[in-house]
Amino acid sequence: MTSLGAIILCGGGSRRMGRDKAELAWDGRRAVDRVADLARAAGARALVTAGADLGLPWVPDDEAGAGPVGGVLAGARALGTARLLVLAVDAPTVMLEDLAPLLESGGFYEGLPVPMVVDVAALPADAEAGWPLRRLVERAGLKALPVPEGALARLRGANTPDEFRALSSGGQ
Repeated sequence: MTSLGAIILCGGGSRRMGRDKAELAWDGRRAVDRVADLARAAGARALVTAGADLGLPWVPDDEAGAGPVGGVLAGARALGTARLLVLAVDAPTVMLEDLAPLLESGGFYEGLPVPMVVDVAALPADAEAGWPLRRLVERAGLKALPVPEGALARLRGANTPDEFRALSSGGQ
């Protein structure tokens, strides 16, 4: 069995949401705590948040403001596991059933790089912190899986106040 580690990408404050999306309350719990519990339920033996100290083990981004690839690279080094489950803190509505196909085969959902599952050995040796996440996905040779019907909103998460209202009022 390949050991699985989880990286939760935390982007800090959001102008559109008016606060840090990691701290948004979902059913009385912080988004980051819901995502961390999901990672554990998916079998992650260890997890880190990348880019922010939110009371969980964490790693700083390789370069401040470089984007999610810096967090993936820093998290991969910190975890030391063979496989990585990469989640976004702004999608606390992702469910275990959404992750199941990724855990079985690795890969990502078409049009939505996160969540994704990648073998650390597949991370390109020349990857840079400032790369777009899509480039890392392509260079790692990850398989694109179709988005399950009805899962798009859960996977995308709350990126605007309207999405937050819709998802938090039962649109999950």
